[in-house]
Amino acid sequence: MRDEKIMYQLFLDIANADSRILAVYLNGSRANQNVPKDIFQDYDIVFVVTQTEDFIREKDWICKFGTILYMQYPDEHPDAPSDKGNFYGWLMQFDDGVRVDLHVESVPHAKEHICEDKLCKVLLDKAHVLPRIPEATDEGYYVKKPSQAQFLACANEFWWCTNNLAKGLWREEMPYVQDMANFTVRKELEKMLSWKVGLKTGFQVSVGKSAKYLGRWLGQEEYQEYLGTYFGGKTEEAWEAVFCMCSLFGRTAKEVAEGLGYVYHTQEEEAALSFLEHVRHLPKDAKGVY
Repeated sequence: MRDEKIMYQLFLDIANADSRILAVYLNGSRANQNVPKDIFQDYDIVFVVTQTEDFIREKDWICKFGTILYMQYPDEHPDAPSDKGNFYGWLMQFDDGVRVDLHVESVPHAKEHICEDKLCKVLLDKAHVLPRIPEATDEGYYVKKPSQAQFLACANEFWWCTNNLAKGLWREEMPYVQDMANFTVRKELEKMLSWKVGLKTGFQVSVGKSAKYLGRWLGQEEYQEYLGTYFGGKTEEAWEAVFCMCSLFGRTAKEVAEGLGYVYHTQEEEAALSFLEHVRHLPKDAKGVY
């Protein structure tokens, strides 16, 4: 597998040999010093070019980067918004394990947008087309302190949507339960746990995409409790995980509320838990919820 030094030199060699490529910059995890390096980190590389059309038309030029195992053309997806004249990409998995997410970008587009992502590092600017950018930082991804209204909205969304989990589990509609648990209820749990991390760190860290770095700041026991909120396709297992989510959310919400000096509506939590427990034991031939 090619190492980082070899890959960066490859990007520079390709750029320096092509007069149409005016600058090269890196963004993503490799521009973030707080992300541990590992073998699966991809290279998010942007070539700033005189025009994108030539590179899009020349289908074989990407072979310069190595032997492609398989790939994706995200801008060719029929449902994706696309601005090929300004920004176009190739997502490539190579046969040696290296992955490169490569884009070509017009000069005007680069000048307008390069400073929007603070995780950005210029590797080459042979034509001096890029504006001066600050040192790469992930501060734009730090957990942000919520307002009282945001805190209450998170709690309300979590507890209200447990109603949907209850009815989905009673009906044994597991695909619906999985979607509701992971794409709605869990997102509120992630927020609340992230705010707890923010309180512990002065809101100076990022918990990463999908809160994947929560384990760095939660205690081992609590993090294992969080992992226990994931479940498979069995109804009883799901019920146990849902109540685990509720316990973890309620406890964390009280900690965050105390730490921020906010109000937390415990009566909302108590009512939602009571409803969940009732539905869990509701007979399948029940003629009414109550």
